[in-house]
Amino acid sequence: MPLNRRTFLERSAAAGAGVAIAGSAAAPAAADEPGQGHGHGRPPKRYSFTVMGTTDLHGNVFNWDYFTDKEFDDKAHNDVGLAKISTLVNRVREEKGRLNTLLIDAGDTIQGTQLSYYYAKVDPITAASGPVHPMAQAMNAIGYDAAALGNHEFNYGIPVLRKFEEQCDFPLLGANALDAKTLRPAFAPYSMHRLRTPHGRDVRVAVLGLTNPGIAIWDKQNVSGKMVFPGLEEQAAKWVPKLRSMGADVVIVSAHSGSSGTSSYGDQLPYIENAAGLVAEQVPGIDAILVGHAHTEIAEYFVTNKETGRQVVLSEPLKWGQRLTLFDFDLVWEKGRWTVEKVGAQVLNSNTVAEDAKITRLLGDEHKKVVAYVNQVIGTSTVAMSTADAPWKDEPIIDLINQVQAETVKAALAGGQWAALPVLSQASCFSRTAAIPAGEVTIRDAAGLYPFENTLEARLMTGAQLKEYLEFSARYYVQTPAGAPVDTSKLTNAGGTPDYNYDAVSGVTYEIDIAKPAGSRIVNLSFEGRAIDPAARFVLAVNNYRASGGGNFPHIARAQQLWANSEEIRNTIISWVQAKGTVDPASFASVGWKLTRDGTPVF
Repeated sequence: MPLNRRTFLERSAAAGAGVAIAGSAAAPAAADEPGQGHGHGRPPKRYSFTVMGTTDLHGNVFNWDYFTDKEFDDKAHNDVGLAKISTLVNRVREEKGRLNTLLIDAGDTIQGTQLSYYYAKVDPITAASGPVHPMAQAMNAIGYDAAALGNHEFNYGIPVLRKFEEQCDFPLLGANALDAKTLRPAFAPYSMHRLRTPHGRDVRVAVLGLTNPGIAIWDKQNVSGKMVFPGLEEQAAKWVPKLRSMGADVVIVSAHSGSSGTSSYGDQLPYIENAAGLVAEQVPGIDAILVGHAHTEIAEYFVTNKETGRQVVLSEPLKWGQRLTLFDFDLVWEKGRWTVEKVGAQVLNSNTVAEDAKITRLLGDEHKKVVAYVNQVIGTSTVAMSTADAPWKDEPIIDLINQVQAETVKAALAGGQWAALPVLSQASCFSRTAAIPAGEVTIRDAAGLYPFENTLEARLMTGAQLKEYLEFSARYYVQTPAGAPVDTSKLTNAGGTPDYNYDAVSGVTYEIDIAKPAGSRIVNLSFEGRAIDPAARFVLAVNNYRASGGGNFPHIARAQQLWANSEEIRNTIISWVQAKGTVDPASFASVGWKLTRDGTPVF
């Protein structure tokens, strides 16, 4: 649905009132309130219910890896997908009673697999008489009650998100996703659910949805001038008292925001990216928070609210449907209302169950279409290439990404005022299992190099800024003295730095001395055989995540933008392979950087 003012005002009016959903058939509150329990010498009335939660599903329905074209597996033998989650949900409902449960999600639903990509771009849900999104079909069939918006919901643009919202039988919540003009909620801020008890009065459960302020920079092209995303704490402080005054007995926050209190985009926004813990600490009246965004597993974590001294339970189930969180609530009737006596959380592992055949049958045709799509041959490669050693060696497969990016930017700037400047390019090893085989290359081979929906930009950098950028990147390595043995399993990810926040830059040559402390590791930084002039100007081909401050690299977010487009980098790689027909590392690969210790190469 196009995003216009009328649509926004209609949606905002609806959103202002929230969305009411009944856990049982719209049961009105019973007139005969339960006995007062303690005061009458009778045992107090009690009621228990369970809220199940998922997050960061990222387009996973099947326990399938479209990039390897086989069942998903990792070192811990996790499984993924909503078909597995469905089996767990059915078990919990059977055990607790269907009407004593709710099922919610904390966002990042419609991006991440080739399945979700296919229905956004190849056979888009926005087309006239287009298909229903597989994630909407699966979540409707499983019976979700509400889902918060994640930042990746905005990757394909607002029309795709609005169409997905229309196809869902449950509300998408975002109390801090506001219309840029009216500053009113652009989506429903909350949903209210009634659970019928054996004791007369229903329990009213409010779910408040909060999304990530980083959307404003990560998806600037899609949301600028249309939506704004204030901080989670500020909006929770506004909405939680409203929900309590509306009669909510229990308030749950579904937050697409990690619990750590940190941000990956530095000072680009005045808001904290991972604010769930701060919300629990600062905003009174919250009972539990379903945490998302950070892709970590938190079974149960208690935060004490500073104002009330009450404990708030947080839980984050692992991404892609690998875990299901259970919040178990025990309520007691006292002083004429339901009060939370106790709440705890745990996670269930989806690798303990089989896929729900109902879900796999429902989406079998969509799955087959996508498998056929990703297995299309688009070219050939003269040799096999792999990312297995890419975190510590300059490998041809990463050079391929940089070659495509640099060529694309050079072509875009040709004939303009920046055409004479040298073009450098940054790339990360996103997956240590990506590979291009010798012989036929398919879409999934090429797409596997770039599992994120990042787009490409060109930014202006000086030689001095480039050196600081590379120094920051080189923090990724654990300091290893000269002469000490080097164990590659312990060499990388220093300080918890993920692989996607280590950039290799092509177009220059340099050494990283891992014997030196972080911040003073870049040695012999040269361009065309000469030491780089700190004042020299370069164009850096860079992904939009990095350019918008993702990873908090120095200078890049404030660097002048010379060019940008909305084409995903992985599609640019696919098109490049199709156009060339043959991938030959001899034409683009070189060793531009290496790890050293006191001048001696490590490998």
